Formats: sequence, structure tokens, C-alpha cells
Amino acid sequence: MNILICGAGEVGRHSAEVLAASGHSITILDQSPARLAEIDEAMDVRSMLGDCSQAEVLIKAGVDKADLIIAATNNDEVNLLSTSVAKGVGCKTAIARVHRSGFYEDRGLNYAKHLGIDHLVCPEYATARAIAAALRSPGALAVENFAQGMIEMQRIVVSESSKAVGVALRDFKAPGTSLIACVERPDRSFVPKAETVIKEGDLLTLIGEAKGIEQTSKFYNPEHAGRRRIMVMGGSTQSVWLSRELRRVGASVRQFIADEDRAIELAEKLDGVTVINADVINSDILQEERVDQTDAFVAATDDEETNILGAALAKTRGATTAVAVMQRPTYLHLLEHIGIDRAFSPRATAVNEILRLLDTRPLRRLATLSRGVAELYEMHLGDELSKGVADKPLFEIEFPPHCLVAAISRGDRVYVPGAQDKFEPGDVAIILGPDAVEKKLNKLFGHKHDKKAPIAADV
Repeated sequence: MNILICGAGEVGRHSAEVLAASGHSITILDQSPARLAEIDEAMDVRSMLGDCSQAEVLIKAGVDKADLIIAATNNDEVNLLSTSVAKGVGCKTAIARVHRSGFYEDRGLNYAKHLGIDHLVCPEYATARAIAAALRSPGALAVENFAQGMIEMQRIVVSESSKAVGVALRDFKAPGTSLIACVERPDRSFVPKAETVIKEGDLLTLIGEAKGIEQTSKFYNPEHAGRRRIMVMGGSTQSVWLSRELRRVGASVRQFIADEDRAIELAEKLDGVTVINADVINSDILQEERVDQTDAFVAATDDEETNILGAALAKTRGATTAVAVMQRPTYLHLLEHIGIDRAFSPRATAVNEILRLLDTRPLRRLATLSRGVAELYEMHLGDELSKGVADKPLFEIEFPPHCLVAAISRGDRVYVPGAQDKFEPGDVAIILGPDAVEKKLNKLFGHKHDKKAPIAADV
């Protein structure tokens, strides 16, 4: 594809790196000669000096013949204007990065629709969703992107008091509409079968309809508390998006903000979040607030070094999981040595979101639940069903070994199917299966196997 990227900042530069590595022709447009000089030294792409909000500059850069424009400057209005102009002069697809929630959340107006822009990407929101999902289960974000919140994924440890202990899956019916996608034991992980006997201590990955998955979780672990306790450090835009997302998924959130004015402001804006005006680094507030009893601590200030210090401190004070938000990969090699469990980069998350939007293959790998054992795939069935799946209930379809259908999207409905359900034209399905099963799935559903996949961004 011919791609024009407006803005040579963190997201623009990283987008260029990843997309150029996938074989696309890239032009980067920016108003900073210094930034463009750095691009010219580091990458084999075309660079151009100019204002991307001007139609004549965009046309000179070739936007009228481009397959894609990505506007990733640090100004939301410029990004919206440049992508709208690009669409107006003939660019096939336009993606604009925005920071402000007013643009992204369609308050009063759907800006993307009104301006003719195909997609809006908000790095802070994408990162908030990625963090919130990762704290619940690997693959949870992929499921939520697919299911638009109607299907959720959770991990739960089977307790001794569960009625499922010692019973084969075929011999009991858990409440709610869900399935067990993966069973993890100390010696192995596997996709369960009907004859699988549940054991105390099994770590189950559940996929189920959002309205009933908590009930299902409590069936396997009656002591399951449900609400996760999360601490967030910082008063940044990123921290606000994160706290809102954590509250949306039912977590109990405490947010530490060093600046008093910002703490007062966010205490009024963040419903359901306990805002504490305190400096995590230079006080004993973590011990006072019992960080050792929380499920996770996330450092999300605008300063990377502060995030590293805060997350490392929380870990030494007993936090179960410590997470740091990082813009650049400079310090990544140090994190595991100081006890930080995960790092999330808004720039990498934004690029991965762009790659997801651009991937038009009928079969896509979404996430790994257990490496080598359980992968999540998204299958677009198309307007005509193959002979292998047409007019057959799921239990009669000859899926590759260890594969099962976890969810089906049909119109506005997303649901966990039963054995008697059938596929219909236009369906999109989440399929659980082992690694390297793509070729067999494509053959079953009548698609040509395409080995080439977008290169994922780092972090």
C-alpha cells in the first residue's frame, strides 16, 4: 500500500517502522526538519517537510493517490482536518489519532462520520483497555474488541468447595452461558474435552456472555470476590482513561495524585474512584493504604522514570502485580530485573490498533491463551458458506483437532453457541485452537490461506 503518515512523533514514527517492515511504501510529512532528518537516517522511507492541514501540501505528498493516511500529530484538530481533507481528495482510507475524549466518545457529534474519516484511534484509551484486559486474562482484549462488551473472558482458580471438583464436564451444567477455553495445571495446559475431570486448583479460562459470567465464576470458585482491587498512580490523561476503564469492568480503584489541584479536579470527575492526594515515591502512603492487599498497581504518570520507580516500589511493598506505562523502549530491558511485571506503551498499542483495523484477511490470530496449546482466531465466513460448514450443526462439523467455536457475531448479536447451532452467511466467529492451525481452518471454511500477517508493534 501507499501510505502517508502525518506527524513524525512517537506514534507516527513507530507506525512508519512497523508498516515499512511489512513492505508498504511510506511517506512521512512533518513540520520539523530535525525530526525528518532523524527519520531519513533511521528508515528507508520518503520524508517531506510541510503542514498536513493544507490540502495543497497533502496533494503534493501524494495523498490523492494514497491507499491510507494516518494523521498522528500532537494536535487533534489538525489530525481530524487533514484526514477529512485527504478523504475529500481521493485517499481510500483515513485514520486519525485523537487524545481528547470529546472527539473520541462522540459527545454531541460523531466526528468520524461527520468528517468522513474511517477510524479514530486514541492511544490512551487503547492502552487503558489493554491494561484492564491484561489484568483479567490473556486474550481478554481480543474478545472484547470482537464482542463489543457482550462477551467477556475471565480466569478463575477452581476452589475445593466447587461442585465441579471431581466431575467430568459432560456431567454438569454450570450456570450462565459460557465455556472453558483452557485448563492450566502445574504440569500442563490443554483445551478440555467432554470427559475432562475438573480438579481443585485448576486455572480455568472462561469465555461467556457478560451478563452471566460472574455467576459462572462463582460456580467454580464460590469465594470468588468478583471485584478486583487496583491502585493507579498519576493524574495524567492516561491515568484518567485507565481509571474509567477499570471502573467500567467493575474494579475497585484508588488513584494517587501528587498535585493537589489535579487531585481535587479528578475527584469531582471520576465517579466511583477513590482519589488520594499523595506522593507515592516520597511517602509511606502505599503501606498505609495496604498495597499488599491489592491485585495490581499501575504507574501511569507522564514521566517514564517516575513510573518505573513507582511500580518497583509498589512491588517491593507487596503488590501482586506491578505495571508501568512507557512511551519508549529505552528501559524495557531493565524492568524484569527490578520486579515490574508488565509494561504498556501507548505508541505501540496505537500502532497495533491500526494494524488490527487494516487487517482484512478472513482468518486472523487474535491472541494466545497458552503458548502452543490455545490460540484465539477470528474467522469471517463471507456471503457463501463452504460445504464443510453449510447447514450443519456445530457438533457435525469436522473441525481440526482441539478446535471449538467460542463465540459467534451475527448482526447486532454476539453469543456463545451451543452444539446444535449453525453458521449463517456473514457470521464472524471466534475459534479456539492450537498453534499453526490456520491452514486447516481456512480449508474448512473455503478460504485461501494467506501466510502474510501484519508485523505487531513492540511492547
